[in-house]
Amino acid sequence: MTTLTSGGARAGGPVTAWSADPYTVALRRGRGPLYLRRGDGWLLPLDVERWCEAPDGADRTVLGRCRGAVLDIGCGPGRLVSALAARGHRALGIDVSPEAVARTARSGGTALHRSVFDTLPGEGRWDTALLIDGNIGIGGDPAALLRRTAEVLAVTGSLIVECAQAEAGADVDERCEVRVADGRGGLGAPFPWARVGPAALARHAAAAGWAPAGHWTAAGRPFTVLTRPAGPSPY
Repeated sequence: MTTLTSGGARAGGPVTAWSADPYTVALRRGRGPLYLRRGDGWLLPLDVERWCEAPDGADRTVLGRCRGAVLDIGCGPGRLVSALAARGHRALGIDVSPEAVARTARSGGTALHRSVFDTLPGEGRWDTALLIDGNIGIGGDPAALLRRTAEVLAVTGSLIVECAQAEAGADVDERCEVRVADGRGGLGAPFPWARVGPAALARHAAAAGWAPAGHWTAAGRPFTVLTRPAGPSPY
């Protein structure tokens, strides 16, 4: 695997990509179009408008399953962090985009400009962690990310993951290099990413010491709760 920096990303990789145009421009405007662009030209639309709005019904199914102190990994503009704080949770978002962190603060949430692979506050004591909006793809190595979240969470903590939807009836398990693209020629720096469906997530989770504790789909978005067998499941 490619050598990582202290931020869990190749030098000039994800941190650069998510800190510069066109992602920053889209967040500032609160709308796309915005995509992840693979080397072969394939585009994955990014739902910037939804990210910049209040939590929708599918998001609320996630919020209702959060327990205790919550860490939102790759929080984006902070809709979940702000909603969790309003519900009385101690909630922290982390994101490698300064604009995402700034928007989270403006919406009433708390966030740090930091990678999940950096040292984080409260390591080993968080009750719930979130990998929503495809963030199981962070770093391009789901197993490594799952091992890292195990270090961040309490032994009894749970991890809520939004998975990729099945394509043509087949589960998704892909690692690739992508760029953030605006569909008009603007491109960010290349970085590794992954897309993982529910079945693939279960395999990666087992290898990293996690076990599925619940699965549901809301508005076409599949979610899975993971816990560690060493600790009792809260679900």
